Amino acid sequence: MVQAYTTETDDGVADPRPSGSRLRGLLDRWRGDRGIWRRGLLLALFAVVIALTMILHAQIPNRIGNLGSLIETFLPWIGVFVPLILVGALVRRSATALIAVLLPLVVWLNLFGGLLTGKSAATGGDLTVASHNVNAGNPDPAGTAREVAASGADVVALQELPAGQVGTYEKALAATYPHHVVEGTVGLWSRYPITGEAPVDIRLGWVRALRATVMVPGKPVEVYVAHLPSVRVKLNAGFTAGQRDASADALGEAIARSRHERIVLLGDLNGTMNDRSLNAVTSQMRSTQGAAGDGMGFSWPASFPMARIDQIMVRGVEPVSSWTLPRTDSDHLPVAARVTL
Repeated sequence: MVQAYTTETDDGVADPRPSGSRLRGLLDRWRGDRGIWRRGLLLALFAVVIALTMILHAQIPNRIGNLGSLIETFLPWIGVFVPLILVGALVRRSATALIAVLLPLVVWLNLFGGLLTGKSAATGGDLTVASHNVNAGNPDPAGTAREVAASGADVVALQELPAGQVGTYEKALAATYPHHVVEGTVGLWSRYPITGEAPVDIRLGWVRALRATVMVPGKPVEVYVAHLPSVRVKLNAGFTAGQRDASADALGEAIARSRHERIVLLGDLNGTMNDRSLNAVTSQMRSTQGAAGDGMGFSWPASFPMARIDQIMVRGVEPVSSWTLPRTDSDHLPVAARVTL
């Protein structure tokens, strides 16, 4: 018995050809279309521009509104243009645009494809750490503290602690973490004893960073907690980040002076690993998310995370896994990681 295929052609007449024949017919029409290479030139040009932006992002100057840092902060999101260009190329029936879209696709996969693969280990690690910007306007600080403690972290760093709420966080975390230190608006809580605590000068005039040694049995770890100044996007000034950049340089200098074998940095750096302005820190530290995370690990804003500005970075220890924790009443997501000492 012969099976009939009854699809319709463009003029509404039944087309008895099987789907494979229709696909060959479509390709034949494309091959016979003389304008297939001339259409979509603007789409192809846009694809090239997108690819070059990703390749040469470090060369985009910061002189005008810190444009380079702004682009680097949201660099992974440039990839959303790839499917849009692809759809446009298909609609326009443009072979030129279809070939050109491969360029930004390959570049994006080269830069960020590794973050999409699962690198977290299900088990292992000597120390679990967590960091959270709790938000000065948090309506439920005690609840936020309990949620972070429930993560099972051995060491917890909190940023943006209002002076009037420090006692609330201390009380909520006391049962889980018998040791803690608070300097200015940042604090560190630990299951293990803490020694050598001191503020770190990041050139702000008030304390938003500290360092302390967590006495993990047999393997002491120097922990830095930092909250770099916020950045703003202003119509008349662009991406204003001068104060953040100066603080990042100071933090990097402090870490560079350390003689400790094992260092962990926990904090809201108000910048991503791609942001050149954080080079003083990122050039000597390793991101746990990049080394052992699954996915981008975006942490801000909590309602629709678009960038990872909350960082866990290490030197002299090995990341095992890295992840974001469930949302609290803060505008940031908590981040956590397990490391081998």
